[in-house]
Amino acid sequence: MERDFVSEFRYFAEQSAKMTEYFAEFQYDKIIYDKNDVNYKEFEGCTFNHCDFSRCTFLAVTFIDCIFNDCIFSGAKINYVAFRTVNFNRCEIKEVNFAMCDKLIFEIDFNDCILDFSKFYTLKIKGTAFKNCSIIAVDFMSADLSGVLFDNCDLYRAEFSKAIANKADFRTSRNFTIDPEKTKIKKAVFSKENISGLLFKHELVIS
Repeated sequence: MERDFVSEFRYFAEQSAKMTEYFAEFQYDKIIYDKNDVNYKEFEGCTFNHCDFSRCTFLAVTFIDCIFNDCIFSGAKINYVAFRTVNFNRCEIKEVNFAMCDKLIFEIDFNDCILDFSKFYTLKIKGTAFKNCSIIAVDFMSADLSGVLFDNCDLYRAEFSKAIANKADFRTSRNFTIDPEKTKIKKAVFSKENISGLLFKHELVIS
């Protein structure tokens, strides 16, 4: 039976409401967080600079209008987390399963980040911007990528099967392979230089 992560998130949120600590408009610099340090906390309008979250389990955590600069999330367990209008800048976010996040409101943008081997499957991330990012072997299966901007990104071996990428912008990105028979790409935008990424299965030589 498929797990309903939205229902589970809401359950934990209700159970932990009385335990939650609230932090607003704080700046955190060069902090190495341990496993449970951010659990049952809500951060609003906060900025994190050069912080390491790689050991965290992230249980019942909410980030609203927050900014992460030069932070490390690689390998972190993103369980029952809400990201609501969050920006990641120059962050290392390898092997992170974003599919475990609260799906009710999920608004994020990535600039100059390393996202290799992370997962976004089944998520609705319409209009999200990925700028100058390494997105190698990232799982976008069954995700809603409508209107997503992939600006100067490396999409080597990223998986788009069953995804909705209508009106997505791939013009300046590279190394992607997308099967139009398995991915919805109506009005998606590509360049003449990277159009071969749509024809890989036909083994054509384009010169």
